[in-house]
Amino acid sequence: MTQKSTGYILYVFLLLACLLTLSTRQAQAQTKKITGKVTDSKGVALQAVSITISGSKAGTTTDNNGNFVISAATGATLHFSSLGYLTQSVPVGSQTNVSIILADDPQKNLADIVVVGYGTQKRSDVTGSVVSVPKTRLSQLPVTNIMQAIEGSVAGVSITTTSSVPGSSPAALVRGQNSINANSGPYIVVDGIPLSKTGGSLNDINPNDIASVEVLKDASATAIYGTNGANGVILVTTKRGTTGKAVIRYNAYTGMENMAHVLTPRNGPEYVQKYADWLKATNQAQTSPVPNSGELPNYNAGITKDWIKEATQTGIIQDHNLSISGGNADVRYFVSGEYMHQKGVVKGYQYKRISIRSNLDINVTSFLTIGTSLFFANNNYDGGRANLLMASAMSPYGQEYNANGTYKIYPMAPEQLFTNPMLGLVTDRLDRSVNANGNGYAEIKFPGVLKGLKYRLNAGYTFLPARKASYTGRLANDLIGTASVVNAETQSYTLENVVTYARDFKKHHIDFTGLYSAQQRKWIETTAGATGFVNDNLSYNNLSAGATQTSKTVADRYALNSQMGRINYTYDSRYLFTVTARRDGSSVFGSSNSKYGIFPSAAIGWNVSNERFMQSIGWINNLKLRVSHGKAGNEAIDVYKTISTDGTVRSPFNGVSTIGITPSNLGNTFLGWESTISTNLGVDFSLFASRLSGTIEVYKSNTRDLLLQRNLPLVTGYANVYDNLGKTANKGIEVTLNSKNINGKDFRWETSLNISANQNRIIDLYGNKKDDIGNKWFIGKPISVIYDYKMAGIWQTGEDASKQDPGAKAGDLKFVDVNHDGIITADSDRVVLGQTAPKWSGGITNTFHYKNWHLNIFIQTAQGMTKNNNDLTYADETGKRNTPVEVGYWTADNKNNTRPSLSYNNTRGYGYASNASYTRIKDITLSYVFSQKILDKLNIGSITLYVSGRNLHTFTNWIGWDPENNYSQRGSGDWTNNYPTVRSFVFGANISLR
Repeated sequence: MTQKSTGYILYVFLLLACLLTLSTRQAQAQTKKITGKVTDSKGVALQAVSITISGSKAGTTTDNNGNFVISAATGATLHFSSLGYLTQSVPVGSQTNVSIILADDPQKNLADIVVVGYGTQKRSDVTGSVVSVPKTRLSQLPVTNIMQAIEGSVAGVSITTTSSVPGSSPAALVRGQNSINANSGPYIVVDGIPLSKTGGSLNDINPNDIASVEVLKDASATAIYGTNGANGVILVTTKRGTTGKAVIRYNAYTGMENMAHVLTPRNGPEYVQKYADWLKATNQAQTSPVPNSGELPNYNAGITKDWIKEATQTGIIQDHNLSISGGNADVRYFVSGEYMHQKGVVKGYQYKRISIRSNLDINVTSFLTIGTSLFFANNNYDGGRANLLMASAMSPYGQEYNANGTYKIYPMAPEQLFTNPMLGLVTDRLDRSVNANGNGYAEIKFPGVLKGLKYRLNAGYTFLPARKASYTGRLANDLIGTASVVNAETQSYTLENVVTYARDFKKHHIDFTGLYSAQQRKWIETTAGATGFVNDNLSYNNLSAGATQTSKTVADRYALNSQMGRINYTYDSRYLFTVTARRDGSSVFGSSNSKYGIFPSAAIGWNVSNERFMQSIGWINNLKLRVSHGKAGNEAIDVYKTISTDGTVRSPFNGVSTIGITPSNLGNTFLGWESTISTNLGVDFSLFASRLSGTIEVYKSNTRDLLLQRNLPLVTGYANVYDNLGKTANKGIEVTLNSKNINGKDFRWETSLNISANQNRIIDLYGNKKDDIGNKWFIGKPISVIYDYKMAGIWQTGEDASKQDPGAKAGDLKFVDVNHDGIITADSDRVVLGQTAPKWSGGITNTFHYKNWHLNIFIQTAQGMTKNNNDLTYADETGKRNTPVEVGYWTADNKNNTRPSLSYNNTRGYGYASNASYTRIKDITLSYVFSQKILDKLNIGSITLYVSGRNLHTFTNWIGWDPENNYSQRGSGDWTNNYPTVRSFVFGANISLR
């Protein structure tokens, strides 16, 4: 290349660079940064308002305080839009700061978008029973599991905290119990992919990542999920990116936890008095002030120990969540990470969760959109644990330590029924699980004559490895050492092909959804164990060092194939029709004749308020009537129950250990679907300029062909077999009301109330209309009841019990002679005392706003339930253990009529049925939102500080730890039944950066 040509090329390059620089400066001179704030007509800041520029793909959204920043040309126009408000357009002109007030959309309640199965709908077009969990419950409560936020806030949805152990998940029930043996829990779907069938848990989902939760309750709403929808569906949608500048959010809280209520054991003098009263009641001479010689040294020295205090501590909880979201018109992203640690109130209990989520949406072309929902969660439950059951039983004079500083195995020696509650702390225990979840989708839109037609492919894969290991050695009362290691692995996938078509033809709107899907889950678990170690040094890390090894492996596979079609038709936004049918084939069932089930449903709706004759009635803003009827299925039993299987047993034969075969499960190849046919009537309304709104629904369902375990004669070699037997019925009413009591500029007061009543009963069991007393199943009664003697009081001194209850004496329980035959017998004098599920439940939330201050008070109630109270009986242990102060006893001097004598031996097995109704101040949250004027100087988007209390007080007549959790001192002592309900107080901050 010549020097001349080189100089020419250099000249052209420099010229282009100058032109580029000039054009850039001109462009910069023509655009400017515009800041502002968006509020509603009351001056309340609006978040997530979409702001776009005419003729440009650029855009942004407002932050939590309604603020925004955007760059735009002088001649451009900004468009502000948000769901429920009228869109507003503002020319840029010469201004650099704008304040926008969005006017309410008169139809905003009708235009709300809700998530339904495989898509979304305008709330005004929904014909089924679909309820959204209030957004404030999702965003303003420091909870570790989203179910804790749902509890008590949705009519017809019962969330029960069966255990308060850190990292445990509450149990859920939608519209009562339909099944007897089969699972009645709802089907849980996260971002369109089922969580229930993959082996995952909502405990793996970071609550900060959740954008919305919808509950599908009736047949029309749930039929789209077929076999999985019989017991309701919970749809969880996580947050996704939006167009605009990246927003960085940091949410954190920390606080302390303590026991909400303590069933206090007796102190030293009370314990000594109880022992003396026990000896007197049992006609024994007293030779010592305490039951055991091991207690005497501390008694003589005046040393007492509070064992409950020793086994518990102040719990600490902390959570840190960092997220980044943003994007442009073509690429939107949401990335978050969380670290959560909960140190329990019982020593040794703890839970750690580390989770990462990445949600991505990309418009590849004008007709193709792809996206992913990836998350990883690591759960850690490690650590030995103290035993609260044993702590409640310990004598205040018991000795905790040996002379060498180790824990004394039997603090009340020589009594060996109760061991040191701290022994669990010297055991090695590992318990960890991982949830690696990858979901992706591709959506294709068709142009031209096929406009409105979409095809979407959803694919999800879940990998769930888990590992547990434990070692109990000599310091924990195992003289030979016992170790075990459990490795489990679950792999599952979901593939869904979804076709949708939606078009408007003048006053007609129609949309169709078609589905073909396949699901599969594989699970395998291997357990290895060993006993007889020379020392405790190797723990569970070398099982081969044990004298005896054991091993076991189990595995299963589950698969489901489905086809579904749904048609929604709307005429003039007044008349609504929905028809759905789904066909499911499950590997749970064996025979081809029963493997597949078809589940149809239909619903109609009438937007009465859109009729012309309603236009003159100004106080009615919205009125809609809904009716639905349909059939759903249930296959919620374990796999392989339809086939006969054998188990193995090791037995000696000719001096040699030999593996033999024993009957395990008797199959039934004709076992088929359990089906539920239900009808739902609903009214949605909004009155007085939307100052009062709500929903009233009544429903009735009938379940038949129950998946019931029928008992068999033992001569067959099998204890029972699954069969399609029996019928149950459910009916109920649900009321939800929302009111704006005061709606001033500086002060606002809002109330949300929900009440639901449910009644389930057994219609038939085995086709003969006879009760099954052994299982406590009774025709015409609820599925789960308390069946026992009816207590009349206490036999008092001078009363003759010899005829009615031979062997009873003064101080023993007195029972009602139900059939008036003069004698108490199990066959004739036991009756149904009540149901374990509440007859009605509800929740009320009052929210107060004053300028930047916000106060939220939530009260929950559950009424009409009865539970056996094991904390009221200790059989013959009363002379050997400590007992709660609240649980008194009868004496000749204190002739109460509710508690028996210490000598009473509960040979009848009476369960002390008690009223377990309660009303609880569930949570109170006070928050403060910082003024934007202050934050602008710091270049911070928003700051909200809050303090929150949970389980603050419970109003109940229940004598025990808690009527909901029902923790029992007489429980099995396992990890899930050894933990009380906790009260928490936390301080938190939500911060966003521009």
